[in-house]
Amino acid sequence: MRKLIVTADDFGLAIPVNEAVERGHREGILTTASLMVAAPATDDAVERARRLPALRVGLHLVLVNGRAVLAPAQIPHLVDASGHFETDLFRAGLRYFFTPGIRRELEAEIRAQFQAFAATGLPLDHVNAQNHLHVHPTVLSLILKVGRDYGLRAIRIPREPFWPSWRAMRTNAGGRFLNSVLLFPWLFLMRTRLRLAGMATNDFVFGMNDSGHMTPERVCRFLRNLPSGISELYVHPATQRWPQAFPLEYDFTGEFETLVDARVAEQLRLSETERTTFSEIAAASAA
Repeated sequence: MRKLIVTADDFGLAIPVNEAVERGHREGILTTASLMVAAPATDDAVERARRLPALRVGLHLVLVNGRAVLAPAQIPHLVDASGHFETDLFRAGLRYFFTPGIRRELEAEIRAQFQAFAATGLPLDHVNAQNHLHVHPTVLSLILKVGRDYGLRAIRIPREPFWPSWRAMRTNAGGRFLNSVLLFPWLFLMRTRLRLAGMATNDFVFGMNDSGHMTPERVCRFLRNLPSGISELYVHPATQRWPQAFPLEYDFTGEFETLVDARVAEQLRLSETERTTFSEIAAASAA
């Protein structure tokens, strides 16, 4: 059996993103969204989510390429004077391993983001992280530790399988293969730890190798090649570009159009794939 979670990341980043999430859920195939709790349009995102009881919302934890919840004086090893995290993912990962005292600050910021999400009153569907930083062993340990206090039951595993991805796209074989091979040991460790912690997870994800370019044509090809199990397809949609939109090469409006495209909905029907959410798979695994 094939099941599919359709997720919009960066909910709260900007009004056009929030508009795309609302319309993608009302008019299209979107089932879940991942909320940034310290983003410029977070309050607007929460208001929209409250009007959409069937939309499941998770926490998009930001520990790189974004703003912190806590003040810079509370987490001086994590952010600059303006409260922004490191933008270089590799450098951030090394610092989170080796900087003395940084684990305490990471835990404080992670807890603050969980608390900010809890304050919205929205049920917590799942957790993932900006740039998939939750794969980082230190960050994952802290998510599991803090998440227990906030009812965490599901976490994204960012594993895009090589063969289905390659069969669907027939492009960038080397990049798809390298991503699969290089991430394998980290994702194997991650899956093992999540199973031991009793967390529900997806089996596969689609959107990593084509991030920012998940057009209707590409998503239809993915849908025709979905493996058995629980897949997650994630996008970064917006109804229009906004002044601070980044990365510059992302086709935000194209990814929104994917969510509401009739061809995508029809291909999903033809593929006999059931749409689902992390909450539903967590409930099924607990039954």
